[in-house]
Amino acid sequence: MTARPGAPLPGTAPTPLPEGDADRRTTLRGCALMVGAMACFALEDALIKTLQGAIPAAQILWVLGGGGALVLAAWLRATGRPLWLPGLAHRRVVLRTVADGIGGAMFVPALLLAPLATVSAVIQATPLVVAMGAALFLGMRVGPRRWAAILVGFAGVLLILRPGGDSFDPYVLLAVGGMLMLSVRDLATKGLPPDLSGAHLSMLAFAAFVPAGVALHLALGVAPVRPSGGEAATLAACLAIGLLGYVTIVAATREGDIAVISSFRYSRMLFALVLAALMFGERPDRWTLAGVGIVIAAGLYTLIREARLRASP
Repeated sequence: MTARPGAPLPGTAPTPLPEGDADRRTTLRGCALMVGAMACFALEDALIKTLQGAIPAAQILWVLGGGGALVLAAWLRATGRPLWLPGLAHRRVVLRTVADGIGGAMFVPALLLAPLATVSAVIQATPLVVAMGAALFLGMRVGPRRWAAILVGFAGVLLILRPGGDSFDPYVLLAVGGMLMLSVRDLATKGLPPDLSGAHLSMLAFAAFVPAGVALHLALGVAPVRPSGGEAATLAACLAIGLLGYVTIVAATREGDIAVISSFRYSRMLFALVLAALMFGERPDRWTLAGVGIVIAAGLYTLIREARLRASP
């Protein structure tokens, strides 16, 4: 039997990749994982929005959280892996879990109350916030040009929100809070202990939705409702897609360069625009689209600038 092209000959050790090639392949793998995660989350968002007026946001949160945590716990046990690892007590894991819970308590109501396209547009600022946070807290070098791009991107967010204008939707501020918490989560994921798997981190993230949902119930004074068969099926689909998305994004943010990989979150906007138009008939106005374009352009500039800096001697 002949070896496949590129495979080492039997009995020989594989030739290690040059360090630069290995880093590029790792980053590319992280980018592909990020795009897949964004497709999952865009579809999950759209399915959650179909439950508007039928299931309270708090109930959606704890149902999805509790279901996801149980599924992942069962999977860990079935594969002979422990449910608890010492690394789960790491302060970064605690921060990540808290940020996930708070972010979910803000993001799910935003999906139900605000237009899907607008909420998704706000989320596009996450890579800029992550890049800024990586520079401030993780020691990543960011030059004045990239700082300028980050500020321009934030101006694009203001164009999307247009606070004080006639079209301003106060419910979108919930999406802003959720976006900030997502950024904290992604920053906390980088540098976690290597023995922690995506399944363990995702299990904790889903578990955090349960107390967040209960707290939201108490804060809003709403009671749980009994879902119909179709609504239960939608919740189950959200759970399955959310599980896939969470595991994928954990893997993505632990691969390669976090600033480059996070830029591929912009693919979520494309998925969201298509789903918002097909499922809800949404047509964002020109100012929202212009703001999205500015945010994406700012993020792409940071990506190109960083690539040039890496290529320079």
